[in-house]
Amino acid sequence: MLVSLSGVTTRTLHRCADLAAELDRRRVPLSVLYAARTGEGPVTEWVRTRRTSGDSVLLHGYDHQIPPTHRAVYLGKRAEFAALPAHEARLRLIAAKAALDTNGMTVDGFAPPRWVASEGTLQALREHGFTLCADLVSVRDLVSGEVQRARVQEFGGPSHRTETVRCFALVLAAARAARRGGLVRLGIDAADLARPGLRQAFLDAVDVSLENRAFGTTYGSLSRTRVKLSG
Repeated sequence: MLVSLSGVTTRTLHRCADLAAELDRRRVPLSVLYAARTGEGPVTEWVRTRRTSGDSVLLHGYDHQIPPTHRAVYLGKRAEFAALPAHEARLRLIAAKAALDTNGMTVDGFAPPRWVASEGTLQALREHGFTLCADLVSVRDLVSGEVQRARVQEFGGPSHRTETVRCFALVLAAARAARRGGLVRLGIDAADLARPGLRQAFLDAVDVSLENRAFGTTYGSLSRTRVKLSG
């Protein structure tokens, strides 16, 4: 079981720390999705501390903003690497790795914003020595080419579905994947932790996975080469 957390900011940090503590009690490590442009501050300090304690850190883009290009394509605020050609992805990765070096941050792989990475991005990741890319439906070993299929189960954005239905669906999906002996991938945005129902459902999904013989691991542990990137 892979549990990931995104959207860590100074405003959500206390809730993130609370979630991490709950996972620690369950002996489930956390994979933190970290945007390179976060910079020094309490968020980066907390992420570094979690990494030291055994959690994994994945580069989660640079700043999630797409500059104007010759292509009339709207990618959205959180789809930074969704449709970039290789040369544009390469430039953003250069900037991201420089920021990681400045922050003293080491990462285990790459998880694109909104879990969507273009083919050009995958090419650029390989060129820059990244060994793993986690997208919406798979975890890719960028060295061997092996692809492990498993969809990220998360609440997603607001929809016409009620919160109760969304919570039930997450727990049910986690239980189903665990019973089948497959890879369980659970992801949550820090903003969702402000809603008690979503927070509890997420922990319920973790618990039901553990009850069905899943065990916690990190994205970093899936990398065969164990190469760590820091800039």
